[in-house]
Amino acid sequence: MYYVKKCTECGSINLFVNRDKGEIICKDCGLVIEDKMVEFGQEWREHEDDSSRESARRTGAPMTYTQYDQGLGTEVGQKADLFQLGSKDRNKFFRLRKWQYRISTAIERNLKLALAELKRVSSFLKLPKMVEEEAAMIYTQAVQKGLVRGRSMESVVSGALYAACRRHEVPRTLDELSEASGIEKKEIGRTYRFVTRELGITILPSNPADYIARFASSLKLTAETQSKAVEILEEAQRAELTSGRGPTGIAAAALYVAALMHGEKRTQREVADVAGVTEVTIRNRYKELLEKLELEKELKKQKKRKR
Repeated sequence: MYYVKKCTECGSINLFVNRDKGEIICKDCGLVIEDKMVEFGQEWREHEDDSSRESARRTGAPMTYTQYDQGLGTEVGQKADLFQLGSKDRNKFFRLRKWQYRISTAIERNLKLALAELKRVSSFLKLPKMVEEEAAMIYTQAVQKGLVRGRSMESVVSGALYAACRRHEVPRTLDELSEASGIEKKEIGRTYRFVTRELGITILPSNPADYIARFASSLKLTAETQSKAVEILEEAQRAELTSGRGPTGIAAAALYVAALMHGEKRTQREVADVAGVTEVTIRNRYKELLEKLELEKELKKQKKRKR
């Protein structure tokens, strides 16, 4: 956006911007309206005769918490570079890398190992980039405040990932994180609560409806069944049946009821395995939904239609 909207000489708005010279020129009368133009756009120069903008950029890669130095540090070569070096240069290469490791701080060494583990678990769970970035930031803050002491690196990584999933409403259960990281479910839960409390991170309660699509996909249920399960959950929330109960259990029970209504029979064992809860939980939530929401009539109608 420029201050001059039209030519001061002829009043024309047919203007030309010469970015190389920083000039604004009127195409009709040739008047140079401004010769010290300030560029308010992106931080790189555009060359009209060069189709590639990458070579014209003045900026580097963006900062990222998924790297221990936030992407701002330097690395003394890569191991793949060894094949291009002679014997003398190889010795120099190893010596420089050794000194770079020695001068790094304990926090940097911890982050280098932990963030590699974080990327591995994130890849295993197929988490989006924004969740991975948020988890890396949470872990970095935990290390800087000394919250990792006395706890395994893997448990803090898993706790940070679970917190990031909750903040971005990406449905992942503690059982899935436990399977991906090899850490017990209870340990991840304890670390998650400790880290979020100490860092002052506000986590809203999980919405059971967020799990419906994943569970339904694993159970190969139709879209109609998914929609019905969401409707049941909405009624359950209005009836305050979801408060104080695990979101995965109530979501799985709603999906089980919806499947029965649409004639897609799935056993309680199948639903429980997908949701990572016990059959007893499914059974108890199922009974509560039938009694409180009066869904028995709809189930009976479905049975009569089949007959």
